[in-house]
Amino acid sequence: MTEKQEKILQSALELFAKEGFHATSTSKVAKNACVSEGLIFRHFGNKEGLLSAILQLGENRIKALFVDIVMESDPKEVIRKAILMTSGIDKADYDFWKLQFKLKWELEVSSDKKMEPLKMALTNAFNKLGYEEPELEANLIILFIDGIGSAVLKGSELDSEEMMRFLIKKYNL
Repeated sequence: MTEKQEKILQSALELFAKEGFHATSTSKVAKNACVSEGLIFRHFGNKEGLLSAILQLGENRIKALFVDIVMESDPKEVIRKAILMTSGIDKADYDFWKLQFKLKWELEVSSDKKMEPLKMALTNAFNKLGYEEPELEANLIILFIDGIGSAVLKGSELDSEEMMRFLIKKYNL
């Protein structure tokens, strides 16, 4: 990806996160990125192509977050790492993740497919540990991750570290 393409994507990410996808025009993205609107069309086709590129980046980053968890063989470590996953997100990336959450709601983009590798790893871990309903336990952890991630990105006063410690204790990790 060229430097200008990265600049365009960063500009779109910032504006989509602040103003929403529908409220942001390609001309506004171009102006913010200090490039011509034609350059956006040449590289991304249209606003939807720009959005698609950002969503693809999100999918790639989610996969990168999952690698260490999915490759883990110790079932307790799989669960512990999943619970602690949100604590490893760099604050500099908050705009990026805010946009991912916002788009989920604004455009009704489902994250189920993106979460499938994590769900499989967690279900397998709970199964190995003899939990009665491993898939429901996996879903519970995924909902926790989604909720904590959302709360942290919104600046909630919820003590996410305390919640993570609570779950680690609950699962004897």
